[in-house]
Amino acid sequence: MLGDAKIKDILLKENYVSAEDIKKAEACAQAPGKFFIDCLFSEDIITEDLFGQAMAEYFGVTYLNINREKIDEEVLNLIPELVASTKGVIAFSRTEKGIKIGMTNPADLETKHLVEKRVGDKVLLHYITPKDLEQALFHYEEGLKEVFAETLKKLKSKTISREDRDETTVEMVDLLLRYGYDNKASDVHIEPYEKKVLVRFRIDGVMHDVLEVPSELSELILTRIKILSKMRTDEHRAAQDGKLRFKTKQETVDVRVSVVPVTHGENVVMRLLSSKSRRFDLNDLGLSNDDMKKVKRAIKHPHGMILVTGPTGSGKTTSLYAVMKILNRREVNIATIEDPVEYDLEGVTQIQVNTKTGLTFAKGLRSLVRQDPDIIMVGEIRDEETAGIAVNSALTGHLVLSTLHTNDAATTLPRLLDMGIEPFLVASTVNVAIAQRLVRKICKSCRASYSLSDDEKKILEHEPHVKEIVQKQGYKDISKARLYKGAGCKVCGGTGYSGRLGIFEVLEMSDKIKELILKHASSDEITKAARAEGMITMMENGMEKVFNGVTTLEEVVRVASE
Repeated sequence: MLGDAKIKDILLKENYVSAEDIKKAEACAQAPGKFFIDCLFSEDIITEDLFGQAMAEYFGVTYLNINREKIDEEVLNLIPELVASTKGVIAFSRTEKGIKIGMTNPADLETKHLVEKRVGDKVLLHYITPKDLEQALFHYEEGLKEVFAETLKKLKSKTISREDRDETTVEMVDLLLRYGYDNKASDVHIEPYEKKVLVRFRIDGVMHDVLEVPSELSELILTRIKILSKMRTDEHRAAQDGKLRFKTKQETVDVRVSVVPVTHGENVVMRLLSSKSRRFDLNDLGLSNDDMKKVKRAIKHPHGMILVTGPTGSGKTTSLYAVMKILNRREVNIATIEDPVEYDLEGVTQIQVNTKTGLTFAKGLRSLVRQDPDIIMVGEIRDEETAGIAVNSALTGHLVLSTLHTNDAATTLPRLLDMGIEPFLVASTVNVAIAQRLVRKICKSCRASYSLSDDEKKILEHEPHVKEIVQKQGYKDISKARLYKGAGCKVCGGTGYSGRLGIFEVLEMSDKIKELILKHASSDEITKAARAEGMITMMENGMEKVFNGVTTLEEVVRVASE
């Protein structure tokens, strides 16, 4: 693997990037958990394909893009996983001319000779990016059920010693966390029933059954989790919250643990807080160009409110963190009150709500205002008291970011009125209301186009404004349009989806909208006026992503109708 300095020299020498681009990437890489190569991509300085081609040209080999390659598992296992990860080398497939090999450093002749000995054939050398290597390593993983079955077998043994039993229990919990992380799960659920305990992962917002554990062994796993999370192991009747950490090859992952007593035992939910999977970059959220301009205009206001709405799990907090990342400069003071604080942000004062000590959103917000902040983030406006303080803070020169639970952007404004906020205060403080949902993205490795089914044609024909979107794609007739879906592959675990993206509805406060608020207009009237001024609804934004091959019609209909 080349060092950052050498990569900079190659890119500059061949004019792939400018000196200003390098400075931009270096500034980005100063942030915790950020790496120079990742910043080249996240800051849109160079595409991964172009980077791969530049490096391959330097090494005098061909660039190999993993998304366009089919990995032969038999060939893959010719190189052990430990060698592959430490030496940066992957065996992809066998051809008539030899074994196709990808390396992050093709100049490493020692590794090349080692690989030639192992595979017993001629090596066809290619360059792969570090990111492609990371993705390819997932193909090594054995099935969790098989590995867990072996571990369970050890625990069930009547001759197992206490010391071995404890070690095996540690191994089981480590396996759960590692496989959850490797499968990009946001949460690991351990749910007890009468005769079994079910382990489930939430991946891209959808729950997946992973395996079953015998009830008699679940207590061992639960005790281990409680010890790691610094909870009381003798407490079984009260809810407990805790935190733990575990290390992967790439990073240290924080885990927020919640244990709640239920009918047949204790239910455990472990939230995996991977800093790598959340870069909090506004450009990565899925906002259209027009919506991005509206949000950036709102951010530039020195005071007022930016409100993000949607149901639980729709990415509201991620959006607010992305906004705070832009606002987070040394010359401003940012303070937050959250429940819970999910991610530590350097340079930001973060307060955790604690109902046991009486620290509620309202009381915490009151205290924050006396701490001389320029920008305040309130995790959620739940009641009239919090809403009142937030609005008054926005009125007295603070920029306030917060979330609400409403179905769309327009409903946000009447919702504040329902909370007892005067119409003139809503009209004068709210800069922008953003409604959002998360849709699963089609897996790039197995994406394929297909013709519309009759049911899909009916859905599109009944959806307002879809005809305009279809015509923008160059189709004169909806029935002639083609959509996309994932066929299912190893990369996406056979689901056809990989990762998530937001669909948005951004309502910018205008003079017309202010007039309607002062008249106590309904959300339908506000939506109609906002649409006349150019607002795109969530469904329309979702449909654009459907026709652009980013997500599926099924996903948008499922999510936008929540």
